[in-house]
Amino acid sequence: INAEYMGLFRRFGALAMGIDLKAGGRKNVAVRKAPKSQNLYLRLLVKLYKFLARRTTAGFNQCVLKRLNTSRTNHPCMSIARVVRYMKGKEGNIAVIVGTVTDDIRINDIPKLTVAALRFTETARARILKAGGECLTLDQLALRSPCGSDTVLLRAPKFRESVRHFGAPGTTHAAPYIRSKGRKFEKARGRRRSRGYKC
Repeated sequence: INAEYMGLFRRFGALAMGIDLKAGGRKNVAVRKAPKSQNLYLRLLVKLYKFLARRTTAGFNQCVLKRLNTSRTNHPCMSIARVVRYMKGKEGNIAVIVGTVTDDIRINDIPKLTVAALRFTETARARILKAGGECLTLDQLALRSPCGSDTVLLRAPKFRESVRHFGAPGTTHAAPYIRSKGRKFEKARGRRRSRGYKC
């Protein structure tokens, strides 16, 4: 019996064995479930939008909650000029930015806008109010539009220098790390049409 059992174990034992989860562990989910910041206002907003995301079917609340949980580099500030540009033709809607709205001296005239954001700089707030617009906090937005109707969710680009290098150089539009910028550096095959191809 023992010999038969050992034969069966040799044939099927490897299939029956499981994965040692205690040693290897499960793969962690990259999405944050709570903010790292200890800011009470931010934590209360997370509580509010967590409730709205659970109790409503709107994807807007889930998206705002996800952005509230991100690090500061992942919700960069947005200038008032960019808000005006993105809201062209959508003046009746509320612009929603999970981040700071900053002033931009390069733009002279601002249309009447309703903007909801985490925070505003003093000059940006003054200019929006002077144009006859409104500056809302995200909790005021939750009362006015709990499902995100008549809103435009905006996001600023990440201006960090390191973002330029993300990806594989050559296959994507990622910038390579180079010693110096000039004629002699990273300008051969693949970087000029005269040298084979350019991508």
